Amino acid sequence: MSFEKNAANVSRHDFLRQLGFAGSALAAVYFAGTLESCTNDRVSPEPNNLTLNLNDAANAALKKNGGYVIREGVVIARSNTGAYIAATLTCSHEGKNEITYQTDHFYCTAHGAKYDNTGKGLNSEGKKGIRVYTTSLTDNILTITA
Repeated sequence: MSFEKNAANVSRHDFLRQLGFAGSALAAVYFAGTLESCTNDRVSPEPNNLTLNLNDAANAALKKNGGYVIREGVVIARSNTGAYIAATLTCSHEGKNEITYQTDHFYCTAHGAKYDNTGKGLNSEGKKGIRVYTTSLTDNILTITA
């Protein structure tokens, strides 16, 4: 095996080839990080008495039915009936942190998984369901608990 004296002129591909990596082993080295990032984001944490002041301008979306905000890994929404609901940001389909709210259901923007307001899956991507949390309203303070 012969290595060039000036390592700065050796590409990663050439270096790995000189070490004996070839074919699928070389491809695995190149794409290992890419494949991992496609399958799972970090799982959002469980809320521990998360509170939102509904008078705060940052929570203005919750004043109208169908509006939502995301706080600390939790999607907090106001349903089309005016009820406050909350669910995990993490989709059960592939673990992506891309759950949003669309008027009357939770929706994952990564692959189209849909969940009703109780967390039950509405299509094949959402068949595992998602975690929904307890909400309680006292005056203008909305509390979300696991």
